[in-house]
Amino acid sequence: MHINTKRHFQARFRLRTIFFIVTLTVLLLPLAGIIFLRIYENELVRQTEAELIAQAAFLSAVYQNTLIDEKINQHVYGVTVTPIVKLDKSTTLDPILPTLDLNRVKVLPQRPDGLIPTDLPDPIAIAAGLEVLKIIVDAQKTTLAGMKVLDYQGIVVSGRFEVGRSFAHLPEIQQALKGNYYSVLRERISDSPPPKIASISRGTGIRVFIAYPIMRENRLWGVVHLSRTPKNVLVHLYAEKEKVFLFSIFILGLAVFIGLFTANMVSRPIARLIEKIKHVSQGDRSSITPLKSPGSLEVQMLSESFMKMASILFDRMDYLKEFAMHISHEFKTPVTSIQGSAELLQDHLDEMDASERKKFLANIISDAQRLQHLVKRLLDLARADNILPGNESIELHQLLKKLQAIYLEKNLEIIVENIDSSSVAMSEDNLTIILQNLFDNAMQHGATRANISAKKDENKLKLIVSDNGKGISKANKEKVFTPFFTTKRNENGTGLGLVIIKSLLEKHGGSIQVADKMPEAGATFILFIPVVC
Repeated sequence: MHINTKRHFQARFRLRTIFFIVTLTVLLLPLAGIIFLRIYENELVRQTEAELIAQAAFLSAVYQNTLIDEKINQHVYGVTVTPIVKLDKSTTLDPILPTLDLNRVKVLPQRPDGLIPTDLPDPIAIAAGLEVLKIIVDAQKTTLAGMKVLDYQGIVVSGRFEVGRSFAHLPEIQQALKGNYYSVLRERISDSPPPKIASISRGTGIRVFIAYPIMRENRLWGVVHLSRTPKNVLVHLYAEKEKVFLFSIFILGLAVFIGLFTANMVSRPIARLIEKIKHVSQGDRSSITPLKSPGSLEVQMLSESFMKMASILFDRMDYLKEFAMHISHEFKTPVTSIQGSAELLQDHLDEMDASERKKFLANIISDAQRLQHLVKRLLDLARADNILPGNESIELHQLLKKLQAIYLEKNLEIIVENIDSSSVAMSEDNLTIILQNLFDNAMQHGATRANISAKKDENKLKLIVSDNGKGISKANKEKVFTPFFTTKRNENGTGLGLVIIKSLLEKHGGSIQVADKMPEAGATFILFIPVVC
């Protein structure tokens, strides 16, 4: 029985790759959750900044209109500044986008208190600030933002606290006094300690501050200074608990998928292979087939290797059964003959004359010699079946020169044709056994001449050996490699010579076959022997 273990092209992962993917995925799940929280709280900070920008823009417009109502000279009021980002004169749109990023912006210490200014605040700005204060107080009830309006010197002129104090020393105010929008993050000190779970969020202990310049063309009239604490990410997630629940279901589904993936790729194929092994061990030859869905490359290789091994073992078992039957048959005839001759000598020794005793003794010796010859050939076959090829090599033409001289004395002429100095991957002893068995087999069939030629066939040497003996009949052509098959049994033939040759060649990765077209007289064998690369 032989199984086809030729691999079809299928995408197979190695076990280490599967376990790496599973481990990496399990590791990334909590990291993905943390990254999700970071991204989410960063968006909350940006959303807070965007809302403060919108409020500052509105408060800036109100303050400008209030100053205009105070009958100021718009061309000389304030200070002339040159912003870093110049306005596009071709459009009236001037959007300010959020710039804060929790991953890149440094969180500053808690905001310091305002300082006593060296100069007095602008009286027109104070008057306008009083008008704007009503709007600030009402807006703070809804927005919960800290709101202040500063004049063009950086002194608070409107707000619930710190009016008359200077904030020109703050970095965001310094930029705004130059006509640039600026935002910062500062530490927030809460009246109550945050819960332990809040440690996974960076946005729970900060406050967003923005400084929005109040510009009229290229002149700075003042600064809107706003601040607010972003929404707590955990509180916000609770408010969005339906979405969080769906995300949790997704994570759970992903974990289940990972488990099923691992089971499908590793556990189930191994379980199916174990089941197959149980059936094979019970003698079920129909189970000697590789797994159809092995899952991973290692399981596929293990399945193919085991089934190939099981197939070889079953073939070997069949071979041993058949071989044992042949041996018993081959040994039975000489043993029976020896036993019969011995019993006759034992029972009728005194009645026999010298010639009869000599005849029976000759039969015993002859059968014993045949048994001895059979044992020797069986040992040669066992040695051939269990040989372990090494790294030996031999030049063929040198060995043939030695054999030519040996067989010339036995009246067999060996004619060598087209044999170069190629070296075959086989030891001298094993190649000698192969060639001697071929030449001895030819002599047993009456050959006086053997022709041998060779040519390269890919990575093997194709050796053609022909003789001028009696040849092989069509009926016997398929039986010549069967153990103990011989047509020369009466001439001490054992039928193991070609079997030994076949076994030796196969152990070295070679083969032997009878030529399809036989000559008019004699036999032709074709041998394929690996060459040294």
